Amino acid sequence: MQVQPKLIIHGGAGSSLKGKGGVEVVRRSLYKVIEEVYHLLVSGGSAKDAVVLGCQLLEDNPRFNAGTGSVLQSDGQIRMSASLMDGATQSFSGVINISRVKNPINVAQYLQSSPDRVLSDYGAAELARELQIPSYNGLTDLRLQEWIGERQDNFQRSMAGVVAEADFKEVAETSTARRGTIGVVALDTQGKLVAGTSTGGKGFERIGRVSDSAMPAGNYATQYAGVSCTGIGEDIIDECLAARIVVRVTDGMSLHEAMQRSFAEAEKNKRDLGAIALDGQGNIAWGKTSEVILAAYHDGEKMGDTLEIGEGMEVGII
Repeated sequence: MQVQPKLIIHGGAGSSLKGKGGVEVVRRSLYKVIEEVYHLLVSGGSAKDAVVLGCQLLEDNPRFNAGTGSVLQSDGQIRMSASLMDGATQSFSGVINISRVKNPINVAQYLQSSPDRVLSDYGAAELARELQIPSYNGLTDLRLQEWIGERQDNFQRSMAGVVAEADFKEVAETSTARRGTIGVVALDTQGKLVAGTSTGGKGFERIGRVSDSAMPAGNYATQYAGVSCTGIGEDIIDECLAARIVVRVTDGMSLHEAMQRSFAEAEKNKRDLGAIALDGQGNIAWGKTSEVILAAYHDGEKMGDTLEIGEGMEVGII
């Protein structure tokens, strides 16, 4: 028996939409991905293929901090992380601090069928070479200028901007908590759930820092629910947010209840984060403790987004 496919994606979380080229520009970027990925789902495509495609499209958009347009670390290098989790098989795979590839999610996808399913920098680079993945430089001029400007200030900011934009100096002055990650959660016509997450990191970080995006803390799925997180990686890891939400749903809690409880706990602990989620019944949810989460979804009838919701902690269910 086929079910109505559902889809939700995100392009990061932050302290405001100022400097992101306006709400409509971000909305168009997200909706373009939703349209293409949802078409694949309604055509019978698998949730895994849909999630990989969605992550690829977001990684390829230099506006977002993943793949092309990733932020630079303190030494001026790009190191990316990504993970994929198949809820039907509960198989998690990922790459940590990989460099010189266009789409880290592709390497994570390959690792789904590998006995060694999470690889760090050197191992991931060797695998990319074995797979004959072309070397790729995802550096953009805006990210380079952002790094140069921050280096001149001796890296006073703890992280870079979520979205690459020309007015990065203004953004630096008005925001100190802007996080960048992309994520996709899909339910296909067979009722299978898959979650994928990819990031360029937080920017200006110490070499070797590991984000939540390639951990079950930031990306997790079972047959009952799938979650992709965004925000300050250390906060997400401390809450083990994605796994916490999914385990609660798996144990019988409704998706809305699991999101409400998990985000109330995160708010009490003064965490700065967000998440998107789907359950096996097709319920769509999002939550945040940050001011905004850049999420968009398709509920089977129409597209919607979270770009103009209120500030502060909030959980939504569709």
